[in-house]
Amino acid sequence: MSPIIAGPLLTGNAWLQLALYMAVLTACVVPLGAYMARVFEGKRTFMSPVLGWLESLIYKACGIDSAKEMNWTAYAVATLAFSAVSFVVLYLILALQNLLPLNPQALPGLSPDLSFNTAVSFVTNTNWQSYAGETTMSYFSQMVGLTVQNFVTPAVGLAVMAALIRGLVRKETSEIGNFWVDMIRANLYVLLPLSLILAVVLGALGVVQTFAPYITAHTLQGADQTIALGPVASQEAIKMIGTNGGGFFNVNSAHPFENPTPFTNFLELLSILLIPAACCYTFGAMVGDKRQGWAIYAAMTVIFVPLMLFCVAMEQSGNPHLAALHIDQLASHLQAGGNMEGKETRFGIVNSGLWASATTAASNGSVNAMHDSFTPLGGLVPLILMKFGEVIYGGVGSGLYGMLIFVVIAVFISGLMVGRTPEYLGKKIQAFEIKMASIGTLVPGILVLVGTAIALMAKDGQAGIFNPGAQGFSEVLYAVTSASNNNGSAFAGLSANTPFYNVLLGVCMLFGRFFIIVPVLAMAGSLATKKTVPTSAGTLPTHNALFVAVLVGVVVLVGVLNYAPTLALGPVVEHFNMIKG
Repeated sequence: MSPIIAGPLLTGNAWLQLALYMAVLTACVVPLGAYMARVFEGKRTFMSPVLGWLESLIYKACGIDSAKEMNWTAYAVATLAFSAVSFVVLYLILALQNLLPLNPQALPGLSPDLSFNTAVSFVTNTNWQSYAGETTMSYFSQMVGLTVQNFVTPAVGLAVMAALIRGLVRKETSEIGNFWVDMIRANLYVLLPLSLILAVVLGALGVVQTFAPYITAHTLQGADQTIALGPVASQEAIKMIGTNGGGFFNVNSAHPFENPTPFTNFLELLSILLIPAACCYTFGAMVGDKRQGWAIYAAMTVIFVPLMLFCVAMEQSGNPHLAALHIDQLASHLQAGGNMEGKETRFGIVNSGLWASATTAASNGSVNAMHDSFTPLGGLVPLILMKFGEVIYGGVGSGLYGMLIFVVIAVFISGLMVGRTPEYLGKKIQAFEIKMASIGTLVPGILVLVGTAIALMAKDGQAGIFNPGAQGFSEVLYAVTSASNNNGSAFAGLSANTPFYNVLLGVCMLFGRFFIIVPVLAMAGSLATKKTVPTSAGTLPTHNALFVAVLVGVVVLVGVLNYAPTLALGPVVEHFNMIKG
């Protein structure tokens, strides 16, 4: 057997589960994607009679002129101003939670550095948590602080996505939509209905939803045990639907109160990629060529599926040095049952590997297993998926506009190869668009590499590393990658709730979110002012298999080449150390 892959790759049961997941996800793409296209085009939907009056009431109460559109600078200012106000309000809620209601456990306010980190985390749709929710956050902080941000931050992502699509569709105009209208419609017509349905279903399936104080149970050994409760189902729903990932409990979706059964696990897994996958069809419908949306979905899937299969295979292979003693030579290469360390028995290896892949392909960050306990190459997959920039499905809205950055680069490279001015959907891709796209691809890489170097060189950063060697390096690399790409998951094993890491990761989250949004909106504004060039015999098709292959190549090359040395120093070195024993 190979020293890299020991034992059979995937069982028949694994193939069945993974194929079922991808089939159900793909089946949801068309209806939800078509619905969202109508929402952001301002057209009537089947939800209009139910929510139209509320939409109008919100516009009137907030003084919003829904007919007035913005240029890209006004759109960007509105986006940044809204996010800044959200940060300040959330920071105050967290720091002063001891003075606020719905705090039956009398939990104290958060420290300034933890308040900063958490407020930035939830305002940027990262939802990184340096704390244990059940021992740190009051019900008020969870509901009014964190859950509100779980709605509005993905709505911001959808709004920016809609603005970029309009930039591609419209011609000779400076207007790309109204931020306030887009964000409100995203919440009212997309996030709220889906979350309400999922919350009711999860509650019916056993996810806790209560305002009662924590329960003290008396064990058979005579000890007292505190059982944490709370309004979990409602937060769990938007946590998944909005690719937020911030868990009510410290162990996130590995906790039986958040994720009690394999069926709830499947629903939550489906929810992670539901909107990001459907956004591809939304894009195709809004630009008037559904083939374009399917091409982007295909590129995402071509990257995601092999990596997901590889992750599951590595976990099923396990550690050859922990093998059970078998006479059969093949079985002797296998850790008995695969690598179940850090995984819940009610989910098993397949659902744990699938979750780890899906949560890092999206900007979700939730976990149902301990990523730190994955095999080195199994843990390599979540790292790689984040390093692509959260564009393999990605976050709600942010995944699609992040992938469109790569599309612009792919079109530009293809144009250079054939000696033509690059065009995408009839819009010429010129110097300004390439500069903005370059910023969007370079900023996450700079943040990851510089942030990791700072953490490894600074004494305060070294003090938080508990595991020596390659594993400790991987934990720091994973944390900074997760923050810089607005994911929020963690390898664990790193003491991150310190002033040093709270500030470092908070800064990475801010730059990783808004230094992408602003260039995307600038690109949208520039494209909207251009004329549409008629299609000719020399126009590069951007909906066929050849372009999908080019796009996949660009995403993989940018993602791998930026980070190859760091991956070699971390998971790859640790893998060979494991083989060596």
